[in-house]
This record gives sequence, structure tokens and C-alpha cells, in this order.
Amino acid sequence: MYKHRNWGKAAISTMLVAALVLGGCGAGGDNKKSAAGGGSEVVVSKEGFPIVQEPITLKMFTRIAPVNGPFKDMPVFQDYEKMSNVKVEFIEAPTDGFQEKKNLLFASNELPDVMFRSGITPLEAVRYGAGGQLIPLEDMIEEYAPNFNKLMEQYPEIRAAITTPEGHIYSLPGIVTLGSARTDKKWINKAWLEKLNLKEPETLDELYDVLVAFRDGDPNGNGQKDELPLTARTGLPIVVAMSGSYGLDLQFGYNINIVDDKVEIWMGNEKNKELLMYLNKLYKEKLLDPEIFSQTEAQFLAKQGTGNTGMFFDQTNNNFLPIADQYVGIAPPEGPYGDRLQSQGSPVPRDPGAFAITSVNKYPEVSLRWIDYFYTDEGSTLLRFGREGEHYEIVDGIPHYKPEFSTAETQPKLTPYAGGGAPHIISEYVASYINPPQVQEAQKKLDPYMPEVRYAAPMFDEETAQKVNMLRNDIDKYYEEQSTKFIAGALSFDKWDEFQATLKKMNLEELQQIYQEAYDKMEK
Repeated sequence: MYKHRNWGKAAISTMLVAALVLGGCGAGGDNKKSAAGGGSEVVVSKEGFPIVQEPITLKMFTRIAPVNGPFKDMPVFQDYEKMSNVKVEFIEAPTDGFQEKKNLLFASNELPDVMFRSGITPLEAVRYGAGGQLIPLEDMIEEYAPNFNKLMEQYPEIRAAITTPEGHIYSLPGIVTLGSARTDKKWINKAWLEKLNLKEPETLDELYDVLVAFRDGDPNGNGQKDELPLTARTGLPIVVAMSGSYGLDLQFGYNINIVDDKVEIWMGNEKNKELLMYLNKLYKEKLLDPEIFSQTEAQFLAKQGTGNTGMFFDQTNNNFLPIADQYVGIAPPEGPYGDRLQSQGSPVPRDPGAFAITSVNKYPEVSLRWIDYFYTDEGSTLLRFGREGEHYEIVDGIPHYKPEFSTAETQPKLTPYAGGGAPHIISEYVASYINPPQVQEAQKKLDPYMPEVRYAAPMFDEETAQKVNMLRNDIDKYYEEQSTKFIAGALSFDKWDEFQATLKKMNLEELQQIYQEAYDKMEK
């Protein structure tokens, strides 16, 4: 179903960047002289450290999560300043209200040198790049970001995800090469299976039977019917978690299948109907959490740790560590048509717009070399773990936090990774905290059913992006509202034809054609 792409021909061509914009970026020699204003120049080393012989300062605008401490106190930035000779002054904006502050920066044109962990959206990258406030990076990457360039060669979907229709790259993403950091595992209560003499379910029918047994068989042994058979995050994540059993994939970060080079938005098709009917059956029979459309994230996470939940979906085992041996990961259940797909998952370029260089930056080559270090295991280890011996130790060949730095309180003070969206690489080497053996085993159950390539959301030009946003705002809201009603039994499936007709009136086919054209351009 998923064929391997000829990515050689699919690579998106890049455009030449005006020398004026790049401050005279050119090839030749091992080092580069970068204009520093006032007639002076700095020599940029293309490899090794320090990056520059004479110290320079960069101002970086960044999002700071509620759990984080000041970035200036984090060992990664203290130590990297000594290594690189690049001092960073962070302009920290809290997560709450961050988008408004980011918008104001660009609207007022009071720009920092760099946007770090600032979640530049594809639309923002195109808009501020075309407007000259973010500079294009594609002609500098090979020379000044060889580690990132190597990742693009290894995973061509990265280049496709960050290149505009005009051939420019205005921002770099966070990269996740570790498969288990891109999926929610299907955790099931192994202790309950054993007590009820049941095997891991292999099909949707078997899953139904298991959930009924969890409901009726008193697996917790208290003589009460208080077990929760199945739960998930609030809203429609349950649809995402189960869609692969009906062959429904999630390409381009949307409800999209790509089969034989054809894009299909599957919202409203017959397999989607059957999926919603299955979930309605679970909901109606109290096999699916009755609070699934109302619970908070905190309530969902708490249910993982009670030991009184039969099955749920999450990336790691962090939220049920005290009772971790009670659970095991399972493969996607096979659906009625033989479909068995792990549809839920993130692409390799997972965190878009994690790093961008603005037009006021006098040292673009230095800035690109500065960030490139974090696209290596060594740099990512420094960013995530701090100092060896002080904050982490090497165990079985990979870094592990020392106990005092592995808590939910201490870790976010240590690393900008906590809180998400930092520009770096999450590889198997640096993922001990989120990829312990139990999680690795759960991922192995999913690996045979994952698509070869998970396409990230495509880069559209601004006009097309605005059109997509307009269409999706209406379509997504309607789909979520109606799907919720179908699952909860508030809307009869007799209304399915009416549901399909309304989606069509909302120009679902036009949206599908836009994604088709984006896909076709990637394949040229």
C-alpha cells in the first residue's frame, strides 16, 4: 500500500539567495568572514570549536514553559557559550500569551537575531520570509549546517516539509528519528488479561470481547463493577488511535490516505462511518470512557496510574511507572477488511519552525553553525542532559539522568527540551527518559504496521495557506462536532448521507485537490 518514493527526483530545488541578504555568504576556504557591522568582520570556523575566535552576542526570542527555569541558568547554554564563543541573550516569553508576543515582534519589526523554540508555523515562515523579516537558509546549510544537511539526505521528507513552493527554507524543525517518540503506544492491562485467562487481542472483534470481560469479569477483584475498560485523551484522539484498523491514515498531519499517488481525505467515507459505528457501540455499552468528551488532560493521565483502567494510548510509560509491570503494549488490532495500520504518529520533522534567523542578524553563518551542533547526538545530549557526572551518567552506552535530575520538578530547570519544541535531534541515543525498555518493546509491536514515510504538513504559499485554513476551520469544526455526536449516540447513523452532503458543500473536494497538488509537486 505504501511504496518507497524515488526521493532523488523528488528533492525540491532551491533558489539562489541574494548575496546582500546573506551578508556575503560564499564558498571557498575552511573559514568564512562574516560582516559584523561598522566595517569589522568575524571569522567563522566551518568545523570544530570555537565557532568564532572573538566572542559575539546573539539575541534570541524564545518560549519558556511554566515548568522551566531561566534559560541562562541551564548548563547547556553556559557550557556552549564557552565552547563556541557565542553568548546568547534570551528574550523569554511565557507560553501563555506567547503567540501574541511573537505577532507583535514581527508587526513592530523589533526583531531579535534568532527565533529559538518559537514554533514558527509554515504560514508564518512563508509570510515573514517573503516579507524579508526571516532570511532564507538553503544556500548556507551545506556549508554551515552539515549535521542538519546530513539528516535531510537521510530523511528526504525533512526537506519537503520545510521548503516553500518558491524553494526557500526559512526555518529548521526539531527532528525525531526515534520511532517510539513519534507514536502513542496501545497499552493494555496485562494483569487483567492474565487474571481472566485472555490473550492480547489481535482483531477488533477480539478487542471488543476483551473490553466486555474487563467490564463484567471483576478483574480488580473488589466485587464491584467499577473497572474502566478503555479511555483516551479528550475528544477525537480515540478516532485517531483506532483509525488504522480501518486503513485510515494520517498523512500531511490530516485525515489523509495516499494510495497509488492519489490523495484522499477520508472524512465521511464508508470506512470512517464503520469506525464511528464501532466506537458508538463501545460507548453505548460503557466499554469506552463516558468522560471521554469532557475529561481534562490531568484526569486522563491520572487514570493511567490507578491500575483500574483496561486500555489507553500514550507515548511513554511515565504516567504509570509505579504500576508499569501491570501493562504491556499491543499491536494495532486488525479491522474487518484486513487493515492493520499504525496510523497514529508524528513525522521525522516533528516540531516545525523551531529555529529561524531574522534579517537584523549580523552573523547568520555563525547562528547556523551554532544551532547545527544540536542536530548531533553529542549536542543533543548536552541540551537534554547537561553535564556528564553532574547531571547524568552513561549507563549501557547511553546517557541517563541522575536520580535527583529525573523528576518532573528538576528536569525542566535543567533543559529547554522540557516543555517541547526545542531545535535538536531526538535519537535513540538521547531518549532514555522517554524510551525505557518497556516502551521499546511496545514500539516493536507497532513497527511492522507503520508507513514507510510519514509526510509532514506541506508548505503552501501564503494565499493557498490562507485558503486551507479557511476551509479547514469550517470542515474540522463540523467533522468534530458531528463525529462526537455519532460516537455518543446523539446523532443517528441514518443521518450519514446528510453528513456527507454537508462536507461536500463545505468544499471538502477542493481541500483534497490542494493537498493533491502539494503532493504532486513533491514528486516532481
